[in-house]
Amino acid sequence: METMTATIERTPAATIAPAAETPRQKATRYVWAGLRLALGWTFLWAFLDKMFGLGHETPAKNAWINGGSPTKGFLGNAVAGPFADIYHDIAGAAWADWLFMLGLLGIGVALLLGIGTRVAAVTGGLLLVLMWTAVLPPENNPFMDDHLIYAGLLAGLALVGAGNTLGLGRAWAKLPLVQRLPWLK
Repeated sequence: METMTATIERTPAATIAPAAETPRQKATRYVWAGLRLALGWTFLWAFLDKMFGLGHETPAKNAWINGGSPTKGFLGNAVAGPFADIYHDIAGAAWADWLFMLGLLGIGVALLLGIGTRVAAVTGGLLLVLMWTAVLPPENNPFMDDHLIYAGLLAGLALVGAGNTLGLGRAWAKLPLVQRLPWLK
């Protein structure tokens, strides 16, 4: 028995084959990847509509590219609750417009490509919680709305490594910079 234990202890971990993935595990990976892609498109679409005024929520005359402000309309008129004065003060500020638009673009692209999902989850979660505070109390519930649900979904995407399926997450994780700074995964 001692020789068998000694032999097992000397077997390098690299020679032990990983367990085969079950159909359920594979389906779970693809569900998370699909949710990542859907949420990535949600952020990217918001950027594109506000940038170019594609007419869904932003008319062409109010597009950022045409001199409109992506924060002025909502933060200036639609906010309510305990933080309304703060949001009214920053509505239309150039720094708020730039941060908001860069956030939408960066989060959307990161999620669609499956790279930097941890950073996208943290920044996206922060953006969504801030947007939630702008509409307190939510219209249809005492406290819960889609902003908080999306923020929770972003946390889940980061925790399960959703960028590795239908994304560039594995290749991204092998980059020297990401190896040195794993929070960039």
